[in-house]
Amino acid sequence: MAAIPIDGLFESHLTSRDLDRSIDFYTGVVGLELAHRVPERHAAFLWIGGRGQQMLGLWSIHSAPLALRLHIAFRATLADVEASAGRLKALGVIPRDGGGGREIAEPIVFGWMPAASVYFDDPDGHSLEYIAMLDGAPRPELGIVSLSRWRETG
Repeated sequence: MAAIPIDGLFESHLTSRDLDRSIDFYTGVVGLELAHRVPERHAAFLWIGGRGQQMLGLWSIHSAPLALRLHIAFRATLADVEASAGRLKALGVIPRDGGGGREIAEPIVFGWMPAASVYFDDPDGHSLEYIAMLDGAPRPELGIVSLSRWRETG
């Protein structure tokens, strides 16, 4: 038995080699709202989905030789996930698939979920994802396909 029921994830944290650059990326490209900055701790916190919903913490690693590649997926509407590849590209960010990191022009679909996704990297190389769950039954036999292929086979 679980200690308490959990109804969501409130916050996640990533490291950054340049905190100002990361704040600019997450506010300007991803569209998050800066919630609070703690200069003495070299940290910043950003709201996801509006104030009090979810939070992303960014922590400067300064000149430490630490290089982790972490992943965070942002839930979005299907319409926004569909538009994200073009919007990212217009902002100079390469939209990618979830496997080999190939550049894509439309979302991919994970048939086992099913969910539509577009991946991209932040300035520190962390893997970010826009994801929207799809209606209908999972079709794991399709593996990972483009959204247009998913719709053709549906």
